[in-house]
Amino acid sequence: MKTTLKRGIGRSAGADHNGNGNGNGRAAAVPAPLAPVHRYRVEAPRRRGVGRILLTAVAWLFVVVLVVAAGLAGGAYLYLEEGVAQAIAPRDAQVIAASETLDAVPAGEPAVALAIGYDRRMGAEGAVNGARSDTIMLLRADPKTKSVSMLSFPRDLLVDIHCPGKPVFQNRINEAYSQCGVQGTVETVRHLTGLPLNYLITVNFHGFKQLVANMGGVWLDIDRRYYNPEGSGYAAIDIEPGYQKLNGQDALDFVRYRHTDSDIYRLARTQLFVQSFKQALAGQFSPTDLPRIVKTVTDSVEVGQSDNKEFDVRTLLGYGLFLYDRPNVYQSKIDLSCYGEDDVAAITVDDSCIRSAVSDFVTPDVEASEKATAVALGRKPKTAVPLPKDTSVVVLNGNGVPGAAADASYQLTQRGYVTLQPPNNLPANAPTQDYYRSKVYFDSSKPRAEAAAKKLGTLVGQADVEPFPVDLPEVRTLANGAMAVLVLGRVFDGTVEPVPVDRTPERTPPAVVKNPGLTLPGLRDAQKRFRWPLEQPTVVEQASQLSTQSGIRAYSMAGHKTVRLTFVHANGEYWGIQMVKWRDAPVLQAPTRQLFVKGRRYDLHYVGPKLHMVVLRENGATYWVVNTILNTMSNETMLAIARGLKPLPKAS
Repeated sequence: MKTTLKRGIGRSAGADHNGNGNGNGRAAAVPAPLAPVHRYRVEAPRRRGVGRILLTAVAWLFVVVLVVAAGLAGGAYLYLEEGVAQAIAPRDAQVIAASETLDAVPAGEPAVALAIGYDRRMGAEGAVNGARSDTIMLLRADPKTKSVSMLSFPRDLLVDIHCPGKPVFQNRINEAYSQCGVQGTVETVRHLTGLPLNYLITVNFHGFKQLVANMGGVWLDIDRRYYNPEGSGYAAIDIEPGYQKLNGQDALDFVRYRHTDSDIYRLARTQLFVQSFKQALAGQFSPTDLPRIVKTVTDSVEVGQSDNKEFDVRTLLGYGLFLYDRPNVYQSKIDLSCYGEDDVAAITVDDSCIRSAVSDFVTPDVEASEKATAVALGRKPKTAVPLPKDTSVVVLNGNGVPGAAADASYQLTQRGYVTLQPPNNLPANAPTQDYYRSKVYFDSSKPRAEAAAKKLGTLVGQADVEPFPVDLPEVRTLANGAMAVLVLGRVFDGTVEPVPVDRTPERTPPAVVKNPGLTLPGLRDAQKRFRWPLEQPTVVEQASQLSTQSGIRAYSMAGHKTVRLTFVHANGEYWGIQMVKWRDAPVLQAPTRQLFVKGRRYDLHYVGPKLHMVVLRENGATYWVVNTILNTMSNETMLAIARGLKPLPKAS
């Protein structure tokens, strides 16, 4: 599959290729569908795209409603029943009709919601009711792994459009809504991904600036100088690098910027905004804010579920309690390695890339950051759950369905598990055939067997996990020395879920060079305005230089004096170091992991297996190293730069 990409659009576009040029190309990168028989292309992207950002923002406001509701518990029950549950019920005829086709959620199983964001454009040619879909996003809540996943599709992705009552045709995925309405989008996404769709969320975009204003602004870590003056032919923008609070207009300008880079970077800015928006939500709202939050959400959101059943308050509170327990949140996306230029200046994306993104969405690697940290430090990763290749299992039929055990055993083998057979050619049957729920028995004498059994249980639907039963000694006999025995119950639907793909980066040497003099003059000058010690990066990424645009910037954030160092990589991307005596800034909250090295504490903030930010806390201040917007610097490089921060030497 190939998508057109103009040459010279990257951040290095410009005469000197140092990231300070004025390239003006654009690109849209497109994944393939699951079926390998089609080839998709992208038409020239249009200069809009607020929808994707706003949809995610409103979706997270919806999440906050549930979280606050869970915190209020019984006190909010009546309010929700009379307010939210009714206000978000489907009102539009298309949403009502599409909800009839949704899949029911089995009790205790993961739920997938399709979120569609549309923008009212009265009189737009070919638009349904004057509306055009700008955003299509999947959200998945998994109570077993306590995780929430998100996956967005590029709006210009050409796919097979499935419109009820019409022949299948090819067009951009957002045209499924314009030409076929909500039902067209639902059916198109269902065929594209092969996933069940349990809920439908439609969002009518309006008032992005007002949304951010109602939040009191959003704190964002800006990677570089963004500047287009009025009359330049591009959307005006004027934002300095560094951590700062943006108002509605500046936030809008930042997330939709696409002058000197491509859609890949704009998507990264969108994800950065989403993270910052979540931080604002987590730290700002109290139960007394519930009515205002509800009003913000319900003005623009409709939620449907299978068979168009009423979205009752018990379901709302159930998801609220799940979210109140702070699940891990994962943003799945097409891997950067999928993108590349060929001789005709196109981006090529293999069919496997979208399959991989969908797989990551369904089975996020919950141990990604732990494994990545261990590898970066040169340690052997210590995972709580044995890898499939280290897990032996015998599958037994406990539901009376012929061939069920053999089929499940084969699927587990395909997923890398070591599957054994009962000894002495005994049939693979459980002691009885009346199991309703599946069971995973484990050998408690084997290390990590219980963790392996729990993992197996998540792959087969509803399953109970317990040690080998004393009252059923034949189970141990049938185990034939395996770590676990899986007994299939009647609730098993015949499908073994995919196993998360281990995407832990391989260890590489830190790409750094000693260059303490690079920032020394500027930092010494800045130190004169600070009463607390600045720190000097003694090593920097080996292909980087201090940016010629606001390379060392001293300013004030929320009343705190701060310094930002901005570096530009040879590939045109930017990374930075921030120093401030503000220990509880929103961006510093909820680190993924903590690391202690030689008496120093480092907070590690990951995006999947990639280290996005390393925070050093000492001298009563915080010093953080932030990766490029695409997180292209290796984990080892990030840690080396952070560990190389040293007190600024006094002038001789």
